[in-house]
Parts: sequence; structure tokens; C-alpha cells
Amino acid sequence: MRVMKFGGTSVGTVSSLRNVKHIVENTSGPVVVVVSALGGVTDLLIKGARLALDGMEWDETLRTVEGRHRDIVFSPLVAADLQDATWKEVSDLLALLRNYYTGISLLNDLSERTLCNVVSLGERMSSLIISRIIDDAALYQSMDFIKTERWFGKNIAVTDLTDSLICRRFSDLGTSCRVAIAPGFISTDRDTGDITNLGRGGSDYTAALIAAALEADVLDIWTDVDGFMTADPRIIKEAKVIAHLSFLESMDLCNFGAKVIYPPTIYPVFHKNIPIRILNTFNPEAPGTIITDEHKASSLQLFRGVTSISEVSVIDVGETESLRAPELHTRVLNVLSKHGIEVLLSASALKGMKAAVRRSDAAAAMRALREDFAGEGSEATSPSLDEHADVSAISAVGENIKLHPDTSCRLSDTLQDAGIDVITSATGASGFTFTMIVPQALHKEALTALHRLI
Repeated sequence: MRVMKFGGTSVGTVSSLRNVKHIVENTSGPVVVVVSALGGVTDLLIKGARLALDGMEWDETLRTVEGRHRDIVFSPLVAADLQDATWKEVSDLLALLRNYYTGISLLNDLSERTLCNVVSLGERMSSLIISRIIDDAALYQSMDFIKTERWFGKNIAVTDLTDSLICRRFSDLGTSCRVAIAPGFISTDRDTGDITNLGRGGSDYTAALIAAALEADVLDIWTDVDGFMTADPRIIKEAKVIAHLSFLESMDLCNFGAKVIYPPTIYPVFHKNIPIRILNTFNPEAPGTIITDEHKASSLQLFRGVTSISEVSVIDVGETESLRAPELHTRVLNVLSKHGIEVLLSASALKGMKAAVRRSDAAAAMRALREDFAGEGSEATSPSLDEHADVSAISAVGENIKLHPDTSCRLSDTLQDAGIDVITSATGASGFTFTMIVPQALHKEALTALHRLI
């Protein structure tokens, strides 16, 4: 069995959907196909909700969403005898969307629960339509088997329950139909039954959960790029496709800025040793990138790729007489973890420690640390807290970094030789990533200098 996931750009137009139809129908055996909303539709759905909340006209946004779906339903991709019935079902979902927008506008309220319902309609409409495009396909509603619970303000998949429900729901695949179409991203709360979602990029995660539960032979992620690359090709024109990555290397590339797949996607299939292939819907003949448990890099290669996160803040925490560096380091990481704030890098400083977080999390991080340290006594004995913005995190990723201890020095020296000040640096927990914080204004220059070492 094979599980395939097609992203928004892959299902965004009649032309791209023709490619999807060809790819799936020419794949042998039972197939599960997870699809995103049509490209750009999720943003439109959110835009309409924000307009309704602000008391502004949202009809034009709704008409745009309607037009995008109508164009596909009444295209040659959908058999003529299925078009009217399909459009009736899509129209029912559009009517529901209209009701949501009206309610938001009248109540002047947009709760998280309502927004989850609004954005779910993108995948519900796309999966419905695609189930009528592909031969011998049936729609399997993800809300029936992807279950979540709240954790640090986020919806997290309840894997044991989700696994059992997936196995039960897909037990007829191969007999009732050859192709199962499932909407990605959307889910329901285990306790309340409310519609939830797995976050932006969650369609990849949906596909991984299904692949792991069904012990698929392979998980194919179809997107609009030829695979993982040695750097972002929009910044580094010389970037090349990486033919093979280990699971651990791909995890770190995703966690430190590569936007090829949603980072949590890798964990479920990694534990089942299910290969992942990254493929291009618009260039299906390209070999792409395959991700397995093997490490195949040449021993001469310092690292596999260089990534970056451009909007970062560094929080400097000063030690005190009662909180020396080791205890301070542990305490800061625990506080930020309890508040669901991802720490991109943590490093010891001369008299304290530094923690790098995404700039969007910086205010919450500072607030959480101030609240925690408020119990230390007087302001004079509490650790000092300073935030430094306008920096970027540049990461070199590859299993060879762990094998060659001098790599970190070579990387830092390369940036210093290029006139780029390294504010702080650290090796990641896996040992396969070395991250350096540099001024944001020199972000591109830092990437270029490091990429020459690959």
C-alpha cells in the first residue's frame, strides 16, 4: 500500500489536478491520497473571517472561493453526469461558509472553534471534488479518524486512538474502492467532537499518521519542488537536489527552516521505518529525494544542506548569586517549554545564557520568564533579561557534523573570514546540526559562504 499527499499548489488548478489524476491512476495497488485545500483557499477563508469580524464586506471573498471550486467541478476533469450532483454538495458547504461569515459579522466574534470550522471547509471541498475526478475513488472523512487533544494551547493528535480508528476505517480499502481520498489538516477533538486542525502544513502530518497506522510501503509527498535542496534556491542559485537523506537529517532540516514538509510529518513514519519520497507534481519524472533510516553521505562531505530562519530574537539571561549558569540554563528551557515556546538554540554566555526563539514568540517568552523569575525576591537578585532582535539563525545540517568535531570551528571561521559576526552558536541536540546566530542584514551572505563548503 502507498500513501500519497498532494499539497495546495498540486491541487490548485485544472491543469495541476490533471497531473494528480494521471499520477494516482497510474499507481498500482490500493492507494490513500491525502489532499490539501486548493492553493490559496485557506488564506481566502481566513481573510473572509477577518473581514466579517471587522464589519467589512466579505461577499467578494466568498465569490472568489466559489468561483475557484466551480471552475474545477465544471471542467472536463469531472464526468458530465457527476457535475451537477458534485456542485450541489460543494454548494451546501459554501452555504455553511456563508452562515459562518454572517454569524461572525453579527456577533462581532471569531472564536478559535469557529475559525477551525471555517478553514476546515477548504479541505472538505477539495477532497469531495477530487474523489469525483479520480477513477475508482471514494471519500474517507478525516474528521472520523484523526482525533486530537489540547496541549499547551495546540491541538495534538491522540496517536493510539487515531491509529485504531484509521485501521478500522480503511479496512475495506482495496475491496470497496482502490483509491481512498482523505482531506488533510482537519480533525476532531477526542472529548468534545468539535472540528479542530493540525496546524498549517498539517496535511503532511495527516498523511504520515495514516501511513504509520496502515504500515504503508512508502509515503509520497507531492509538492511543487524537486525535493530537498542543499539551500533555498530562491537565495542560492547554485543549490542542488539532495538525492537521499536520513530521517534524522530531514528532521533537522525541517526544524531549522527547510519548508519542504511539515516537521512533525517525519516522526510517525520514522518509528515504523517507512520511507518518505519528496516528489514534484509538475515534474513527475524527477527522482526527487528519498528519506530512509540509512546514512549515505560521503565521509568527505561536511554537511548535507544549509537552512535559515530569518526572523529570530535572542534572549540574554544573566546569572545571579542564587542562579548560576547551569541551573539558570535548565530553568529557562523548562519555563519556555511549559509555555509551548520552541527554543531554536541555547548556549552558555560569559555570565548567564542565551536562548534564540522565533521573533513571533519573543514577547511571550519574555513575559513567561519575567513571571517565573518574579518569585526570586528583589529586582536586584532576579536575573536580567534582554532581547536582541534583527538576527537570523543559520544552520548547517548533516550526520557528518557529529563525526567530525572540527566542523563547527570550520563553519564559524568561514563566517568570520567573510566578515560576518557570529553572535552565538551551538550544536543541536541531535549532534547533526550546528546553528549560528548572525545579523539579519547579513543573512544571505552567511548562507552563501556556508553553501560553498558543501
